[in-house]
Amino acid sequence: MIKPVLEATGLTRIYQSKQGLFGKTTRIRAVDGVTQKIMPGEVVGIVGESGSGKSTLGRMLLGIDPAQGGEVLFEGKPMPAPGTSEWRRLRAKMQLVYQDPLAALDRRLTIATQIREPLDIHGLIPGEHRQARVEELMAAVGLRKDQAERYPHELSGGQRQRVVIARALASGPRLLVCDEPVSALDVSIQAQIVNMLRDLQEQNGIAMVFISHDLKVVRNIADRVLVMYLGRIVEEASSDVIFHSPRHPYTQALVSSVPVPGKPLEGRMILQGEPPNPAKRPGGCVFHPRCPLASDICRTTVPVLRPVEPQRLAACHLLAGEAQPIAA
Repeated sequence: MIKPVLEATGLTRIYQSKQGLFGKTTRIRAVDGVTQKIMPGEVVGIVGESGSGKSTLGRMLLGIDPAQGGEVLFEGKPMPAPGTSEWRRLRAKMQLVYQDPLAALDRRLTIATQIREPLDIHGLIPGEHRQARVEELMAAVGLRKDQAERYPHELSGGQRQRVVIARALASGPRLLVCDEPVSALDVSIQAQIVNMLRDLQEQNGIAMVFISHDLKVVRNIADRVLVMYLGRIVEEASSDVIFHSPRHPYTQALVSSVPVPGKPLEGRMILQGEPPNPAKRPGGCVFHPRCPLASDICRTTVPVLRPVEPQRLAACHLLAGEAQPIAA
């Protein structure tokens, strides 16, 4: 039986926010009771609007952001406390690809030095073989040998992101979390980076969590998709199922926002208003103030993420058959 690379149960992350020096402290629930299993070699896409908790969840899966509730198991063992020696040793097996490659790189060091850094820190291979490993990684991500001694500011945005990916792959991780890795790149470069990531992931059998606003990118790279809204997963299914037949009203709105060549704009589902203030969460289903099908039960009872049909989970009273749709 194949065991999960990572298993998260009931993850909750709460931030404290204070208005002014003597203002009232409010609690912001960024991630609210997320449970997930990530299998070896699987690519899990996470989508949702800004502020839905995608990046926070990704950092919690790596143990970078501690959880106030829930537990993360990596390869069947509890995640060590951040900053401990056990946690630092575990970094070789799980890596993060940042959104801004220039901010993720040290401008004072050459790219070869930075790609080699994980090998030096973790001592994974003998010192005399590390230079060859750096050259191998650079070739794998499409960088030339003559670029090894260049500094980050001497490279383009796409080349810098390739450096970040090469550095993340240097330690041979089991899990890779990519947080908006192509959002700052041109469309043509985005396609190159996404295709390269998919190829490297398949070649090395790496489990990947891919966080993005761009549903077209997620559709091309992900095996399974999680749709998040205000810290909770509202729908979960395979990529094909999500994009061919979205069921949750929020997922339907996200999918309908993706432009399709030759398809008119009429008939698309357009959400009204902005996501609610996370410090003042609505009662019941957190999506009900913007849902065109909201009924009384949606305003009073929190829906549970549950199977609503084969290979699909959703947190929606209407999909679970608990009430008939009533126009809001």
